[in-house]
Amino acid sequence: MAPSTVFMEPDNLLTPKEKNKLRKPVVEKMRRDRINSSIEQLKLLLEKEFQRHQPNSKLEKADILEMTVSYLKQQSQLQMKTAGSFHKSSQFDFREGYSRCLQEAFHFLSLHKVRTETQTKLLSHFQKSQSAATEVAFSPGNPSTLKPASPKDASTLWRPW
Repeated sequence: MAPSTVFMEPDNLLTPKEKNKLRKPVVEKMRRDRINSSIEQLKLLLEKEFQRHQPNSKLEKADILEMTVSYLKQQSQLQMKTAGSFHKSSQFDFREGYSRCLQEAFHFLSLHKVRTETQTKLLSHFQKSQSAATEVAFSPGNPSTLKPASPKDASTLWRPW
């Protein structure tokens, strides 16, 4: 009978500690490759910004990361300013639209020479609303636009039913 060679798998001969010792450099290299790849992608994405700050210089990885953080902070501040001006603009638009609507309703009700009790109540209500609309306080940090009506105002509100 010929001698037979038994092939033992190397994994069976290694202890878990030895396996980890062999795997660790491979895993670490993969991690470093991912980091380097991501830094290279940042460099390509923000190439124009880097050229503006440091033209003709070789950027280190730390430089790329620092400049990326700085750029993202600037963009965040710009978005905050833009959102703030949009909020103020929408408040102004609301006030203007509400005032215009009251004027139109007031004008429409004033066209009729015969005044009914309902017309008189509506005109009175609109006049109060219009004067209150000019006094509405819009706080800059609070997105709510109108002050809630007090319970006593609710009882004087005219309702057609």
